[in-house]
Amino acid sequence: MTGEKSVVDNPPSLLWAVRLLYLECAALAGLTIYLLVLDLTSDAVHVGMAVALTVFAALGVAAIFFVARGLGRRTRGARGPSIVIQLFTIAAGGFLLQVGPAWLGVVLMALGVLIGLLVVLPASTRALGID
Repeated sequence: MTGEKSVVDNPPSLLWAVRLLYLECAALAGLTIYLLVLDLTSDAVHVGMAVALTVFAALGVAAIFFVARGLGRRTRGARGPSIVIQLFTIAAGGFLLQVGPAWLGVVLMALGVLIGLLVVLPASTRALGID
């Protein structure tokens, strides 16, 4: 049995949390590319603000990627940052509910709640060695 992991080591809840975090990472990477295209093609008066937003989105991609990778490797310290990322996702969804598009806000809030719950489920907690 060397080299094999038991079901306890790979709970479905943690695997799905990692997959969904990578999905968030890919979506934010797509947004970053879109913002970069807008930065390069627009006649914006506030170039500094546009570039700062693009850089901030790129940093978010890196942060989510490293947190997802950490959870995938069962790193104890990745659980807290993953929950914080989901709180930011829920907050962004709430903002979109107010200013539109509301459907995207609902999707973001649901995704944030889902990933947050998956990370704190007992099976995920045991797999991370926190329990």
